[in-house]
Amino acid sequence: MFVIYHNPRCRVSRTVLEHLKETGKEVEIINYMSLRLTEKELKKLLIELHISPLELVRKNEDLYKKEYKGKAFSDEEWVHILCKNPRLIERPIVKKGYRAYICRSIETVNQIINS
Repeated sequence: MFVIYHNPRCRVSRTVLEHLKETGKEVEIINYMSLRLTEKELKKLLIELHISPLELVRKNEDLYKKEYKGKAFSDEEWVHILCKNPRLIERPIVKKGYRAYICRSIETVNQIINS
């Protein structure tokens, strides 16, 4: 079973989801844009990703550039910011078991499928 944290407006996220479906894998879809993550859920996901909150931030997003770039925030503050502004979360995120991955390419998805 795979879980995808999906933004339906994102081309890459749609492509990764379609690829997972084409491989016949069972996929649970979490639209984190409409069903916002709680801080507890995001912290758990960060542990499964093995990254810090700052590493999950989409730094090319206009909101980041206007409001957050160049400012220092603690991990707790970043978690709060990301939960409040889910469009800042890098996507898509695919979970398999107790491990999660940021999947910006089909190659990454294939590595997860074959692991």
